[in-house]
Amino acid sequence: MKQHALAALVVLAAAAAWTPFSSNAQPLREPKVLLLDQSSEELIDAASAKAVLEAKVPAKVWKLYPQNRWTFLSQVTGGMTAQGICVVSARVVLLPRTSAVRAVLWRPKEVATAFDAKPGATLAECKALARDKLETATAAVVDSLVRN
Repeated sequence: MKQHALAALVVLAAAAAWTPFSSNAQPLREPKVLLLDQSSEELIDAASAKAVLEAKVPAKVWKLYPQNRWTFLSQVTGGMTAQGICVVSARVVLLPRTSAVRAVLWRPKEVATAFDAKPGATLAECKALARDKLETATAAVVDSLVRN
Protein backbone atom coordinates (compact mmCIF):
# COMPACT_ATOMS: atom_id res chain seq x y z
CA MET A 1 0.00 0.00 0.00
CA LYS A 2 2.83 2.37 0.89
CA GLN A 3 4.49 1.59 -2.43
CA HIS A 4 1.37 2.64 -4.36
CA ALA A 5 1.15 5.90 -2.42
CA LEU A 6 4.85 6.53 -2.97
CA ALA A 7 4.52 5.77 -6.70
CA ALA A 8 1.55 8.13 -6.98
CA LEU A 9 3.51 10.84 -5.21
CA VAL A 10 6.49 10.39 -7.58
CA VAL A 11 4.22 10.54 -10.64
CA LEU A 12 2.53 13.67 -9.29
CA ALA A 13 5.89 15.35 -8.63
CA ALA A 14 7.15 14.43 -12.10
CA ALA A 15 3.99 15.83 -13.70
CA ALA A 16 4.32 19.06 -11.74
CA ALA A 17 7.98 19.42 -12.76
CA TRP A 18 7.12 18.75 -16.42
CA THR A 19 4.35 21.36 -16.56
CA PRO A 20 5.61 24.44 -18.44
CA PHE A 21 6.07 27.64 -16.52
CA SER A 22 3.18 30.08 -16.55
CA SER A 23 5.04 32.55 -18.78
CA ASN A 24 5.37 29.90 -21.51
CA ALA A 25 1.97 28.27 -21.07
CA GLN A 26 -0.57 28.63 -23.85
CA PRO A 27 -4.11 29.67 -22.93
CA LEU A 28 -6.56 26.79 -22.91
CA ARG A 29 -9.24 28.82 -24.62
CA GLU A 30 -8.94 30.95 -27.68
CA PRO A 31 -9.62 34.67 -27.38
CA LYS A 32 -13.25 35.72 -27.51
CA VAL A 33 -12.73 37.83 -30.61
CA LEU A 34 -11.04 35.89 -33.37
CA LEU A 35 -9.77 38.17 -36.12
CA LEU A 36 -7.86 36.46 -38.90
CA ASP A 37 -5.38 38.11 -41.23
CA GLN A 38 -3.80 36.77 -44.41
CA SER A 39 -2.18 39.96 -45.62
CA SER A 40 1.09 40.57 -47.37
CA GLU A 41 3.65 41.55 -44.72
CA GLU A 42 5.17 43.94 -47.28
CA LEU A 43 2.05 46.11 -47.15
CA ILE A 44 0.60 45.68 -43.66
CA ASP A 45 1.55 43.50 -40.71
CA ALA A 46 -0.97 41.25 -38.98
CA ALA A 47 -1.14 43.36 -35.82
CA SER A 48 -1.97 46.53 -37.79
CA ALA A 49 -4.61 44.75 -39.86
CA LYS A 50 -6.26 43.34 -36.74
CA ALA A 51 -6.13 46.79 -35.12
CA VAL A 52 -7.99 48.26 -38.11
CA LEU A 53 -10.67 45.57 -37.80
CA GLU A 54 -11.01 46.11 -34.05
CA ALA A 55 -11.33 49.87 -34.53
CA LYS A 56 -13.78 49.77 -37.43
CA VAL A 57 -16.15 47.00 -36.29
CA PRO A 58 -18.61 48.54 -33.81
CA ALA A 59 -20.24 46.77 -30.86
CA LYS A 60 -23.55 46.77 -32.73
CA VAL A 61 -22.14 44.28 -35.24
CA TRP A 62 -20.94 41.98 -32.46
CA LYS A 63 -24.41 42.15 -30.90
CA LEU A 64 -26.02 40.93 -34.13
CA TYR A 65 -23.20 38.52 -35.02
CA PRO A 66 -21.78 37.15 -31.72
CA GLN A 67 -18.03 36.79 -31.47
CA ASN A 68 -18.20 33.12 -30.57
CA ARG A 69 -20.11 32.34 -33.79
CA TRP A 70 -18.55 34.73 -36.33
CA THR A 71 -15.12 36.01 -37.24
CA PHE A 72 -13.64 38.58 -39.61
CA LEU A 73 -10.91 37.75 -42.10
CA SER A 74 -8.80 40.44 -43.74
CA GLN A 75 -6.57 40.05 -46.79
CA VAL A 76 -4.40 42.80 -48.20
CA THR A 77 -2.40 41.89 -51.29
CA GLY A 78 -0.41 43.69 -53.94
CA GLY A 79 2.76 45.72 -53.84
CA MET A 80 5.07 47.66 -56.10
CA THR A 81 5.32 46.72 -59.77
CA ALA A 82 8.49 46.94 -61.84
CA GLN A 83 7.20 50.25 -63.29
CA GLY A 84 6.88 51.76 -59.79
CA ILE A 85 3.11 51.52 -59.52
CA CYS A 86 1.63 50.64 -56.14
CA VAL A 87 -1.22 48.16 -56.60
CA VAL A 88 -3.34 47.25 -53.56
CA SER A 89 -6.34 45.00 -53.08
CA ALA A 90 -8.01 44.66 -49.67
CA ARG A 91 -10.75 42.19 -48.86
CA VAL A 92 -12.75 41.75 -45.65
CA VAL A 93 -14.94 38.69 -45.11
CA LEU A 94 -17.40 37.78 -42.33
CA LEU A 95 -17.18 34.01 -41.76
CA PRO A 96 -19.20 31.67 -39.53
CA ARG A 97 -17.64 29.38 -36.92
CA THR A 98 -18.79 25.88 -36.02
CA SER A 99 -20.64 25.48 -32.77
CA ALA A 100 -18.68 22.52 -31.42
CA VAL A 101 -15.01 23.37 -31.94
CA ARG A 102 -15.34 26.99 -33.10
CA ALA A 103 -13.55 26.25 -36.37
CA VAL A 104 -13.91 28.85 -39.10
CA LEU A 105 -15.93 27.78 -42.14
CA TRP A 106 -15.47 29.27 -45.58
CA ARG A 107 -19.14 30.21 -46.06
CA PRO A 108 -18.95 34.00 -46.27
CA LYS A 109 -21.88 35.97 -44.93
CA GLU A 110 -20.53 39.24 -46.35
CA VAL A 111 -17.53 40.11 -48.52
CA ALA A 112 -16.18 43.48 -49.57
CA THR A 113 -13.16 44.29 -51.70
CA ALA A 114 -11.47 47.62 -52.26
CA PHE A 115 -8.60 48.16 -54.66
CA ASP A 116 -6.51 51.00 -56.00
CA ALA A 117 -3.32 51.77 -57.90
CA LYS A 118 -1.04 54.75 -57.41
CA PRO A 119 1.78 55.45 -59.87
CA GLY A 120 5.06 56.80 -58.57
CA ALA A 121 4.31 55.94 -54.93
CA THR A 122 6.97 55.20 -52.36
CA LEU A 123 6.77 52.12 -50.15
CA ALA A 124 5.47 54.24 -47.24
CA GLU A 125 2.73 55.69 -49.46
CA CYS A 126 1.88 52.18 -50.64
CA LYS A 127 1.53 50.99 -47.02
CA ALA A 128 -0.73 53.96 -46.25
CA LEU A 129 -2.83 53.14 -49.31
CA ALA A 130 -3.12 49.52 -48.14
CA ARG A 131 -4.33 50.60 -44.71
CA ASP A 132 -6.83 53.01 -46.29
CA LYS A 133 -8.24 50.31 -48.58
CA LEU A 134 -8.55 47.90 -45.64
CA GLU A 135 -10.52 50.55 -43.75
CA THR A 136 -12.73 51.06 -46.82
CA ALA A 137 -13.44 47.34 -47.19
CA THR A 138 -14.15 46.99 -43.47
CA ALA A 139 -16.56 49.92 -43.58
CA ALA A 140 -18.36 48.34 -46.55
CA VAL A 141 -18.88 45.05 -44.71
CA VAL A 142 -20.04 46.83 -41.55
CA ASP A 143 -22.45 49.02 -43.55
CA SER A 144 -23.97 45.97 -45.24
CA LEU A 145 -24.45 44.23 -41.88
CA VAL A 146 -25.78 47.19 -39.90
CA ARG A 147 -27.97 49.67 -41.67
CA ASN A 148 -28.02 52.98 -39.84
